[in-house]
Amino acid sequence: MQTILILFATREGHTQRIADRLSTAIHKLGHSADVVDAADPPDRLNLDLYSGVIVAASVHAGKHESEIIEFVKRHRQELERRPAVFLSVSLSEAGVEDEDAPPERRAKAAADVDAMIHAFLEETGWAPAKIQAIAGALLYTKYNFLIKMIMRRIAQASGGSTDTSKDHDYTNWALLDRLAEELVGKSSM
Repeated sequence: MQTILILFATREGHTQRIADRLSTAIHKLGHSADVVDAADPPDRLNLDLYSGVIVAASVHAGKHESEIIEFVKRHRQELERRPAVFLSVSLSEAGVEDEDAPPERRAKAAADVDAMIHAFLEETGWAPAKIQAIAGALLYTKYNFLIKMIMRRIAQASGGSTDTSKDHDYTNWALLDRLAEELVGKSSM
Protein backbone atom coordinates (compact mmCIF):
# COMPACT_ATOMS: atom_id res chain seq x y z
CA MET A 1 0.00 0.00 0.00
CA GLN A 2 1.27 3.43 -0.95
CA THR A 3 0.90 6.50 1.23
CA ILE A 4 0.49 9.85 -0.48
CA LEU A 5 0.84 13.25 1.15
CA ILE A 6 -1.77 15.80 0.12
CA LEU A 7 -0.56 19.23 1.18
CA PHE A 8 -2.96 22.13 0.68
CA ALA A 9 -3.29 25.86 1.24
CA THR A 10 -6.65 27.56 1.23
CA ARG A 11 -8.29 30.79 2.28
CA GLU A 12 -12.02 29.98 2.37
CA GLY A 13 -11.75 26.19 2.57
CA HIS A 14 -12.47 25.08 -0.99
CA THR A 15 -8.96 23.75 -1.64
CA GLN A 16 -9.27 21.70 1.56
CA ARG A 17 -12.44 20.17 0.10
CA ILE A 18 -10.40 19.29 -2.99
CA ALA A 19 -7.66 17.73 -0.82
CA ASP A 20 -10.24 15.76 1.16
CA ARG A 21 -11.89 14.53 -2.05
CA LEU A 22 -8.53 13.31 -3.36
CA SER A 23 -7.86 11.57 -0.05
CA THR A 24 -11.22 9.79 -0.18
CA ALA A 25 -10.62 8.70 -3.79
CA ILE A 26 -7.14 7.42 -2.94
CA HIS A 27 -8.50 5.47 0.05
CA LYS A 28 -11.21 3.92 -2.16
CA LEU A 29 -8.42 2.71 -4.44
CA GLY A 30 -6.82 0.85 -1.53
CA HIS A 31 -4.07 3.30 -0.68
CA SER A 32 -3.43 5.72 2.15
CA ALA A 33 -3.32 9.51 2.11
CA ASP A 34 -2.44 12.10 4.71
CA VAL A 35 -4.02 15.53 4.27
CA VAL A 36 -1.93 18.37 5.73
CA ASP A 37 -2.68 22.09 5.88
CA ALA A 38 0.44 24.03 4.81
CA ALA A 39 -0.55 26.79 7.23
CA ASP A 40 -0.14 24.37 10.14
CA PRO A 41 2.09 21.42 9.17
CA PRO A 42 3.35 18.96 11.79
CA ASP A 43 6.71 19.97 13.29
CA ARG A 44 8.49 16.97 11.85
CA LEU A 45 6.79 16.36 8.54
CA ASN A 46 8.98 13.74 6.87
CA LEU A 47 8.41 13.61 3.12
CA ASP A 48 10.51 10.43 2.93
CA LEU A 49 7.55 8.54 4.41
CA TYR A 50 5.48 9.21 1.29
CA SER A 51 5.53 7.49 -2.08
CA GLY A 52 4.20 10.67 -3.68
CA VAL A 53 3.00 14.18 -2.91
CA ILE A 54 0.11 16.27 -4.15
CA VAL A 55 0.47 20.01 -3.52
CA ALA A 56 -2.80 21.94 -3.92
CA ALA A 57 -2.92 25.73 -3.65
CA SER A 58 -5.64 28.26 -4.26
CA VAL A 59 -5.00 31.50 -6.11
CA HIS A 60 -6.04 34.91 -4.84
CA ALA A 61 -5.20 38.19 -6.56
CA GLY A 62 -3.14 36.29 -9.12
CA LYS A 63 -0.84 34.56 -6.61
CA HIS A 64 -0.81 31.17 -4.95
CA GLU A 65 -1.07 31.03 -1.17
CA SER A 66 2.15 32.17 0.53
CA GLU A 67 2.37 29.17 2.86
CA ILE A 68 2.56 26.81 -0.13
CA ILE A 69 5.21 28.97 -1.77
CA GLU A 70 7.30 28.90 1.41
CA PHE A 71 6.78 25.17 1.95
CA VAL A 72 7.82 24.32 -1.62
CA LYS A 73 10.89 26.57 -1.41
CA ARG A 74 11.92 24.92 1.86
CA HIS A 75 11.26 21.33 0.69
CA ARG A 76 11.92 21.59 -3.06
CA GLN A 77 14.70 18.99 -3.12
CA GLU A 78 12.62 16.52 -1.12
CA LEU A 79 9.66 17.08 -3.43
CA GLU A 80 11.80 16.48 -6.49
CA ARG A 81 13.01 13.09 -5.17
CA ARG A 82 9.54 11.60 -5.45
CA PRO A 83 6.58 11.81 -7.82
CA ALA A 84 4.84 15.09 -7.10
CA VAL A 85 1.83 16.84 -8.57
CA PHE A 86 0.96 20.52 -8.34
CA LEU A 87 -2.73 21.51 -8.39
CA SER A 88 -3.38 25.18 -9.05
CA VAL A 89 -6.93 26.03 -7.95
CA SER A 90 -8.36 29.20 -9.48
CA LEU A 91 -11.44 30.89 -10.82
CA SER A 92 -9.45 31.62 -13.97
CA GLU A 93 -9.50 27.89 -14.73
CA ALA A 94 -13.28 28.01 -14.42
CA GLY A 95 -13.15 30.60 -17.21
CA VAL A 96 -11.04 28.25 -19.33
CA GLU A 97 -13.57 25.45 -18.85
CA ASP A 98 -16.68 27.59 -19.48
CA GLU A 99 -17.93 26.25 -22.81
CA ASP A 100 -20.48 29.07 -23.06
CA ALA A 101 -17.82 31.78 -22.88
CA PRO A 102 -16.56 33.45 -26.05
CA PRO A 103 -13.25 32.02 -27.35
CA GLU A 104 -11.42 35.29 -26.57
CA ARG A 105 -12.50 35.17 -22.92
CA ARG A 106 -11.47 31.50 -22.62
CA ALA A 107 -8.10 32.26 -24.24
CA LYS A 108 -7.52 35.16 -21.83
CA ALA A 109 -8.39 32.92 -18.87
CA ALA A 110 -6.00 30.22 -20.14
CA ALA A 111 -3.21 32.78 -20.49
CA ASP A 112 -3.89 33.97 -16.93
CA VAL A 113 -3.76 30.39 -15.59
CA ASP A 114 -0.49 29.73 -17.41
CA ALA A 115 1.03 32.97 -16.11
CA MET A 116 0.07 32.23 -12.49
CA ILE A 117 1.46 28.69 -12.65
CA HIS A 118 4.64 29.90 -14.36
CA ALA A 119 5.13 32.58 -11.69
CA PHE A 120 4.70 29.97 -8.93
CA LEU A 121 7.21 27.58 -10.52
CA GLU A 122 9.69 30.38 -11.13
CA GLU A 123 9.38 31.71 -7.57
CA THR A 124 9.76 28.27 -5.99
CA GLY A 125 12.23 26.74 -8.45
CA TRP A 126 10.17 23.54 -8.34
CA ALA A 127 9.68 21.19 -11.29
CA PRO A 128 6.76 18.89 -10.37
CA ALA A 129 6.16 15.70 -12.34
CA LYS A 130 2.64 16.87 -13.22
CA ILE A 131 0.79 20.17 -13.13
CA GLN A 132 -3.01 20.35 -13.20
CA ALA A 133 -5.14 23.48 -13.18
CA ILE A 134 -8.38 23.01 -11.22
CA ALA A 135 -11.42 25.29 -11.35
CA GLY A 136 -12.21 26.77 -7.96
CA ALA A 137 -15.34 28.28 -6.45
CA LEU A 138 -16.95 31.63 -5.79
CA LEU A 139 -17.74 31.39 -2.10
CA TYR A 140 -19.78 34.54 -1.69
CA THR A 141 -21.28 33.39 1.62
CA LYS A 142 -17.80 33.17 3.17
CA TYR A 143 -16.55 36.59 2.00
CA ASN A 144 -16.81 39.77 4.02
CA PHE A 145 -18.77 42.62 2.41
CA LEU A 146 -15.78 44.23 0.70
CA ILE A 147 -14.38 40.96 -0.72
CA LYS A 148 -17.88 39.92 -1.81
CA MET A 149 -18.25 43.14 -3.84
CA ILE A 150 -14.76 42.83 -5.33
CA MET A 151 -15.37 39.19 -6.29
CA ARG A 152 -18.77 40.08 -7.76
CA ARG A 153 -17.14 42.73 -9.92
CA ILE A 154 -14.41 40.31 -11.04
CA ALA A 155 -17.04 37.65 -11.77
CA GLN A 156 -19.09 40.12 -13.78
CA ALA A 157 -16.08 41.05 -15.91
CA SER A 158 -15.10 37.43 -16.48
CA GLY A 159 -18.55 35.93 -17.05
CA GLY A 160 -18.93 34.27 -13.64
CA SER A 161 -22.04 34.29 -11.51
CA THR A 162 -22.88 37.54 -9.76
CA ASP A 163 -25.58 36.02 -7.52
CA THR A 164 -24.02 36.76 -4.12
CA SER A 165 -26.78 34.99 -2.18
CA LYS A 166 -25.12 31.61 -2.67
CA ASP A 167 -21.81 29.92 -3.44
CA HIS A 168 -20.85 28.73 -6.93
CA ASP A 169 -18.68 25.62 -7.25
CA TYR A 170 -16.92 25.25 -10.61
CA THR A 171 -14.67 22.32 -9.67
CA ASN A 172 -14.75 19.27 -11.91
CA TRP A 173 -14.98 16.63 -9.17
CA ALA A 174 -14.92 13.75 -11.68
CA LEU A 175 -11.57 15.07 -12.97
CA LEU A 176 -10.19 14.88 -9.42
CA ASP A 177 -11.36 11.27 -9.10
CA ARG A 178 -9.65 10.41 -12.39
CA LEU A 179 -6.51 12.21 -11.24
CA ALA A 180 -6.43 10.10 -8.06
CA GLU A 181 -6.80 6.93 -10.16
CA GLU A 182 -4.00 8.07 -12.44
CA LEU A 183 -1.70 8.90 -9.52
CA VAL A 184 -2.04 5.63 -7.64
CA GLY A 185 -2.13 3.64 -10.86
CA LYS A 186 1.37 4.73 -11.79
CA SER A 187 3.99 2.31 -10.59
CA SER A 188 6.25 5.17 -9.52
CA MET A 189 3.67 6.67 -7.17
